[in-house]
Amino acid sequence: KMAEHAKKFGAEIRQENVDAIEKMADSTFEVRTSQETVYRAPTVIITAGGTPNKLGVPGEQEYAGRGVSYCAVCDGAFFKGETIAVVGGGDAAVEEADYLTRYAEKVYLIHRRDELRASRIMRERVRKNEKIQFVWDSVVDEVLGDDNGVVGVRVANVKTGKKSTLDVEALFIAIGHLPNSELFKGAIELDETGYVCVASGSTRTNVEGVFACGDVMDSVYRQAVTAAGTGCMAALDAERWLAANE
Repeated sequence: KMAEHAKKFGAEIRQENVDAIEKMADSTFEVRTSQETVYRAPTVIITAGGTPNKLGVPGEQEYAGRGVSYCAVCDGAFFKGETIAVVGGGDAAVEEADYLTRYAEKVYLIHRRDELRASRIMRERVRKNEKIQFVWDSVVDEVLGDDNGVVGVRVANVKTGKKSTLDVEALFIAIGHLPNSELFKGAIELDETGYVCVASGSTRTNVEGVFACGDVMDSVYRQAVTAAGTGCMAALDAERWLAANE
């Protein structure tokens, strides 16, 4: 449907992997793909997105989308009245655990240490939340499930090695997020965590004619609706840049 809609405006959608982007002597850009296609354009909008960090444990990939999630805002409402586990100890994990108590009957917060890394105000908030139960000094060893999805997680205590099972209907993993910006290192300004830097209130990068939107430049919200919003901003910014540089 997207391809048909784009065709009405003279555009074409192709699924190709970009291998390299180069700014040419005439200030246009050459984009080369793994399919050996070369595109030339006066502007480029980077929409590479980002990837949540994975635990890499048995069952995680198998039950992704069937109880394993990386976004509480996206999937929390599907588990109303159920028991949920969250993995992590930073602000993101604590915020997700607190948010999920809006829906869940109980939330386990699993952390490999005996103290959270989150900010003090967030630590105090979750400690006061009676729906949250902490599972300290522990890591997820395996995600358990059946044909219907997740039914539990096996955790291992990092100090004693003892393993136990938590009966949960969902596991939310909040151990970090990586922007897909490897391709742009050394060519475009990135912050210390790898997100593409853009001008305040804009999607402009430090390279003239290059714009960025979505999770590749958003280290805070990382939601589909905010990605769509910055996508609109990038399109408008690129259009205005083209008009000003005719």
